[in-house]
Amino acid sequence: MKTLDYYVVDVFTDSRYKGNQLSVVYIVEELDIDQYYDISREFGYSETSFVNYSTTENVFKVRSFTQAKHEVIGAGHNLLGAVCLALLKKWDIFKTHGTQPWVMIKDDKIPLKITEQGGLPYVGMKQRPAQIIKTVPAELIAQAVGLSVDDLCLNGWDINIVKTEVAHLMVPVKNRELLKKAISNKSLLKEASAKFGFEGCYLFTTDHPDTNILAEARFFNPGIGIDEDPATGTAAGPLAGYLEKLGYINKDADFQILQGEYVSQPSIIHAKVVNDGVWVSGSSVIVMEGKLYL
Repeated sequence: MKTLDYYVVDVFTDSRYKGNQLSVVYIVEELDIDQYYDISREFGYSETSFVNYSTTENVFKVRSFTQAKHEVIGAGHNLLGAVCLALLKKWDIFKTHGTQPWVMIKDDKIPLKITEQGGLPYVGMKQRPAQIIKTVPAELIAQAVGLSVDDLCLNGWDINIVKTEVAHLMVPVKNRELLKKAISNKSLLKEASAKFGFEGCYLFTTDHPDTNILAEARFFNPGIGIDEDPATGTAAGPLAGYLEKLGYINKDADFQILQGEYVSQPSIIHAKVVNDGVWVSGSSVIVMEGKLYL
């Protein structure tokens, strides 16, 4: 019977049982596509990452899948957790990279910055510069998230699709009370996603009493099987880039985005906009590990 090592890490946090849960499976060679799907469904988290170090390419490679048979790309919690795990387990995955470490997520090269905070690896992942793709009517989205059009009026900002690597919908919400009241109408969100060409819906508000928090957010992505995600790096990057384009924040400053409060898994995502992209950063902790039987 073939066995694989697996780990569960909590991502975008420095404490166990907070942050976004991620299962990580170490593989020696590529699995059959149905094995990726079955294992991801068995763990039951929003995403499962499969990792290996390629000695022919000299790079740490990551592939990630949701329970709904969708392969995830981009520099999100699925990648951050995998890299943090490698560092915590002291796997030598950057031995040929010199001063600029990097990894592969499916076919994309992601540059990294690696430091330490509080005894844990602190990993920055570089996303591409944010692009505003198009505006989506507030009337349509309000109904899909159980709020009114007036509830989505924050500083006069539009509801826009914004992309760094993955195109997500940025939905401004007037205050935290309304953010908490939002619900996901799965069928309407799926219809809007298909019609306008975005993946997930990132509701956010800048109404937070902690001045260290740039925004508090919630993420719904029923189209790929995620009811509500506790931390979404691929949406936090576009949000930071969007707010910089709006003139709300400056480049080269580190900001914190709070997510996951309403699923009891609070997460802190750090984001910094620079001239040639957006850095999304955080830490992770190992919660469990064991053997998986194929």
